[in-house]
Amino acid sequence: MTKKKGKPQLGRSLIKAKGNKFHNRSSLHTTELNDGYDWGRANVASITEQNDLDAFLATAELAGTDFTAEKLNVTVVRSNTLSGVLSASEKADLKKLHEQHKQFLKIPRRPAWDETTTAEELHALEKESFINWRRELSELQETEGIILTPYEKNLEFWRQLWRVVERSDVVVQIVDARNPLLFYCEDLVKYVAEVGPNKQSMVLFNKCDFLTEEQRKSWAEYLTSVGIHAVFFSALLESEEAKQDSSGDEDEEASLDESSDESSYESLCESMYETCDESRPCSARNSPLRTVDKKVSEKPLENTSHLYTKDELLHLFKTMHTGPKVKDGMTTVGLVGYPNVGKSSTINSLLQSKKVSVSMTPGKTKHFQTLHLAEDLCLCDCPGLVFPNFVSNKAEMIVHGILPIDRMTDHVAPTNIVASLIPRHILECTYGILLPPPHESDNPDRPPTAEELLNAYGYMRGYMTPSGVPDNPRSSRYILKDFVNGKLLYCAAPPGVPQDKYHVFPPDGRKKAAASHQAKRAWERKITSGDIDKDFFRKNTSQAHSKGKICIPSSVQAQPGGSSEIGNSKPWKRHHNTNKREKLRRVYAAHDL
Repeated sequence: MTKKKGKPQLGRSLIKAKGNKFHNRSSLHTTELNDGYDWGRANVASITEQNDLDAFLATAELAGTDFTAEKLNVTVVRSNTLSGVLSASEKADLKKLHEQHKQFLKIPRRPAWDETTTAEELHALEKESFINWRRELSELQETEGIILTPYEKNLEFWRQLWRVVERSDVVVQIVDARNPLLFYCEDLVKYVAEVGPNKQSMVLFNKCDFLTEEQRKSWAEYLTSVGIHAVFFSALLESEEAKQDSSGDEDEEASLDESSDESSYESLCESMYETCDESRPCSARNSPLRTVDKKVSEKPLENTSHLYTKDELLHLFKTMHTGPKVKDGMTTVGLVGYPNVGKSSTINSLLQSKKVSVSMTPGKTKHFQTLHLAEDLCLCDCPGLVFPNFVSNKAEMIVHGILPIDRMTDHVAPTNIVASLIPRHILECTYGILLPPPHESDNPDRPPTAEELLNAYGYMRGYMTPSGVPDNPRSSRYILKDFVNGKLLYCAAPPGVPQDKYHVFPPDGRKKAAASHQAKRAWERKITSGDIDKDFFRKNTSQAHSKGKICIPSSVQAQPGGSSEIGNSKPWKRHHNTNKREKLRRVYAAHDL
């Protein structure tokens, strides 16, 4: 039964028109690009400030130059310089600029106060002093070419530093031995002397297991010449030795008789300790504690290349300060330094147990804490602080572990720095990869670029994106963490010592091997300027192409002495179909550059 036709319904028509409003619209439309000069417009807007682009366009307009939008003849400009890597002349100019503004690198001071100062007044004074300090650094950063580390901008962290300095008798700066000048704050030594004339300062070179005897000797001579007291220490070596000793003690304790008294137990442990010492090679690091005190006391308090042990370092902390102490009968040692230089690891090695949380992420320690090692010795651990210092760029701080690697946004510049510091053959031997050689027009001794290194590493490890290209950001994080952990070792030389003589890399003793399939494919994908020129000047020839089944000639000419054969006698066979299931990343490899 058909629907009865009634009166026209306006409501139903409006509802239908609302639902079908997009049906009658066309996808084709026109718009005004405004890419030329509009002679009908009236320029009546008041202009008081302009950026560089607006000023350039305004000047060109006054000169009568007309700009139109061109969508063809696009030129890709490739820079020959590596991002993040400075040349020798740029390094010299930057060093000279840093020396001129060196006196402006200061840490915030705590304002003076007395018994009559209330807590509210002291907090107001601290905030005012902190704001003035930040204003001075902001003015310094406005100088052309000056780049500062992203220093700590939280006042609470600086307040903890002030309290650590006030309650400490000896303030120890812990630096990374691979590049100590980057982590050393000269103004902190001045601030310690300003707080109390009886306070002493010292520099502790951590991670010295990466340095050789000659390298430690070079640093000791330089620090002595500039009047800085420093000692060399390795928290990693001490932790490993403590684990070996504890494992040996646990094995021996399991064989003890439970009925033995305390005196016999102590004598047995002493005999086991001596037996363990005799089984190991004789060295200063394995000498008993009772002989260490005599050895350290005979040494003058000067910089030497000696690698201190845990017992020697504790004895030095106890005997270093001889003046009046903040707390009678106890020497308080404050540990200060950048994040991720090993402050917490040093404390754990001194305590032979994990008292402080350790993490790869810089800034794990949030509050200062005091730890009593003995009745007359107390350690005060300060949170990691990034002091204001000069750097060439932000990538340098990522490479040296000051900034978190997992939070970086640009992976190209830090990877370029690592590739410029580590030789090509060291990278190839460490990761088992083969880097593409430099182009004929390039310098044969140039370092590999970030793209070349990350592509080779990604192909070898299988770190690929869904589109079939190497995952360079992921690969860069692995390489940068290897550099921070010391797998890719690079040690900076002290001033006045040539870098090539200070850190000598092993020579390349490998035989030339054939390139792998992945490396060849990566080299073939790279488009050079010569390839672009060949494609541009190549003569286009007209050719006929067929799509679908292979065309079969209707007739063929019989050859003398032979029979006539059709080129494809079985047209239902699907020949020449080997590449049907080819991977898309190989078919469209040229699109992934």
